[in-house]
Amino acid sequence: MGLLDKLKNKAQQAKGRGKEEAGRATDDPRLEGEGKADRTSGSVKQVGEHAKDAARDVKRSFD
Repeated sequence: MGLLDKLKNKAQQAKGRGKEEAGRATDDPRLEGEGKADRTSGSVKQVGEHAKDAARDVKRSFD
């Protein structure tokens, strides 16, 4: 399920980037803030996925 989670996180980051750009273009600070929040959330989730991958690799090295 790791690949699916990574794709969802990337999609969330892209959606956030779109919202942020739309907020700037329309001078809507609320929409821009939502976009930043979505991008940050997606990035944090990506870091979690990378940490899980690293832990899995370490575990495999000891098997």
